[in-house]
Amino acid sequence: MIRTLYYAPGKTIRTDIPTNEFPRLLRDRKGLLWVDFISEPAEVAEPILRSFNFHPLAIDDALQETHIPKIDDWGEYLYIVLNFMNYKHVDGVFESDIDELDIFLGRNFVVTHHDQLLAAIEDTWSACQRDQRHLQDGADHLLYRIVDSLVMGYMPLVEEIDGQIDSIEDQVFDGHQRSTLEQIFALKRMLLSMRRILLPQREVLNKLARDDYRVIDPKDRVFFRDIYDHLVRLHDLNENLRDLVSGALDTYLSVVNNRMNEVMKILTVITTLFMPITFVTGFFGMNFFEPVASLTGWTSQQVLELTLGIMLAVPAIMFLWMRRRTWL
Repeated sequence: MIRTLYYAPGKTIRTDIPTNEFPRLLRDRKGLLWVDFISEPAEVAEPILRSFNFHPLAIDDALQETHIPKIDDWGEYLYIVLNFMNYKHVDGVFESDIDELDIFLGRNFVVTHHDQLLAAIEDTWSACQRDQRHLQDGADHLLYRIVDSLVMGYMPLVEEIDGQIDSIEDQVFDGHQRSTLEQIFALKRMLLSMRRILLPQREVLNKLARDDYRVIDPKDRVFFRDIYDHLVRLHDLNENLRDLVSGALDTYLSVVNNRMNEVMKILTVITTLFMPITFVTGFFGMNFFEPVASLTGWTSQQVLELTLGIMLAVPAIMFLWMRRRTWL
């Protein structure tokens, strides 16, 4: 799908503009053209991108969707790659995948290319249609609104991860569950993926905020510096959440080991208590007395009662002895 939006001072915003009008609209330096490609095949998108006189290498990069966040300065326009994370809950476990947003920024145009619907694009698109003031400050300010919405979209995810960590910490002490370990490792993968996005994306915003680009008004750099500050904060939050997840994993393993030690302790006590009984029954179960000598008394009722008493007394005495030694 290809969406178009064109703003000119004093005129109504136009949408659904034919591609053959792009060259004429681009010649109007006071206007602003936004073209958004959504899941458009390369054979359709490439000719349109070439009509903007973009370099073939930049077009190939935009259509391949295989890059980390970066910024390329081509003089009359910038080619910017940003990443965003899609996530969902499946049986209480986070699943995520990373998609790419390609942006071409010129003095009077913005071209965006992405494979899936993106909330940051949708929100900015709707805001521009509702209020022309979002378009009056030029293409670089429109870029700021898109990127700011993209970055702020991470905050709900951070809050959900924080809540999930609290839930996992409760589960760790409530009882051992296999799903708890799956949730912990799912969070570790997600936070690692987020970190891989935030670090290079932070460098992109740092360049937009500090470097001198022909298509960005110097007075608008402060806006990109604000986004850079948000990314720095997000990176710090990411590091803190990773520490919490690592701590939850260590606690989980410690609890499992403690429970295993308790189980082994109980089994050892049971084995120790039954060892004397096993010895007594084994000893009196031997039948060498009668053939060697006249020891018929061993089979009397009194001997049976004495044997049973010993079998009951020895474990009890050992139990009390181990309690006194604070082994139990």
